[in-house]
Amino acid sequence: MKKLLGLIAIMALGVTTTFAQTPATAIAPAKKVVKKEVKTVAAPVKKDAKAATTTVKTTTTTAASTLKKDGTPDMRLKANKAKAVTKPAAPVKKDGTPDMRYKENKAAAKKNK
Repeated sequence: MKKLLGLIAIMALGVTTTFAQTPATAIAPAKKVVKKEVKTVAAPVKKDAKAATTTVKTTTTTAASTLKKDGTPDMRLKANKAKAVTKPAAPVKKDGTPDMRYKENKAAAKKNK
């Protein structure tokens, strides 16, 4: 009997710990979209003509949508890719120091002396 109660207690403990390990799901914030509705009224051309009204809906996104959540530019957009393509003036090593195997870097080093 004690063994049976011990097994039931171990199973109950095991089941409760497996449910306790599931992570909570977070709801992602929705993107902000600004919608504007513009109504225009055309003047009647003839006395018998009725005024025509048209409705134009435009949607614009905020400029913050070009940035990621961490503030870095989103490279999926064409405008951000064009800004990122900047070629360095002279070749550099991986650590950022000028590579002295090239003429441009040797000339710049002589100027600085």
